[in-house]
Amino acid sequence: MPDPWYLSRVLAPNPGPMTLEGTNTWIVGDPGEAPPIVVDPGPLHEGHLRAVLEACGGRIGTIVLTHRHPDHSDGVARLAELAGCDARAADPRFQIGSRPLADGDLLVAGGTALTAVATPGHTDDSYSLLLQGPDGVARLLTGDMVLGRGTTVITHPGGNLACYLASVELMRRLVVDKDVTEILPGHGPVVRRPAELLDFYRRHRLERLEQVRAALAAGDRTAAEVVARVYADVDHSLWPAAEQSVMAQLKYLAEDP
Repeated sequence: MPDPWYLSRVLAPNPGPMTLEGTNTWIVGDPGEAPPIVVDPGPLHEGHLRAVLEACGGRIGTIVLTHRHPDHSDGVARLAELAGCDARAADPRFQIGSRPLADGDLLVAGGTALTAVATPGHTDDSYSLLLQGPDGVARLLTGDMVLGRGTTVITHPGGNLACYLASVELMRRLVVDKDVTEILPGHGPVVRRPAELLDFYRRHRLERLEQVRAALAAGDRTAAEVVARVYADVDHSLWPAAEQSVMAQLKYLAEDP
């Protein structure tokens, strides 16, 4: 499905093991009709932020943040300064000239609408955004709750596995109820089969949880020991992130074994 006229992406120049090709900065709305909405400005990189502003036709209605992590949020204040606009986020530290983002909030750019959906799990302030375009097509922007390639990390202590599993279920229901055609992730390519990927995410997380249980039964006690066993086939550069997810899993098992 080709990108519609009311949606575009500017890729931030911050590739890496955790950011894949870089942070996806999404521009929602037709700049020729009304000032668009920018989702996740990305890092504090002047060239990237100016490219985003140019892609918006030099004006931005508002900036929306899916979560607090620096690869998504560091550019918020500078882009707001360049554009003279406000910023919305669940974490009030990133608010500029407006109230915090809340579940159910509706943001409109011309004939394009975004509905804020609280989807904690990756972090406690993670939000997804249901995009409904003037062509009647629905898409879901997911920040780091769902990636375009691979699986995401549940950060510790900010992330929570129980919340994550509940949010995946919520996103799965949204996909069905709203006939969502694509997931627009914070990193990686667009997801063309959203229901299939969300089913995989839930299944993968539960399988990892069983592997952690088995590692504990085998005598592992620390998160590092569990990672060495469960993530043995994963690139070692990703082990620190895996350790965060394991700590979240250990907390989940301690509360609901």
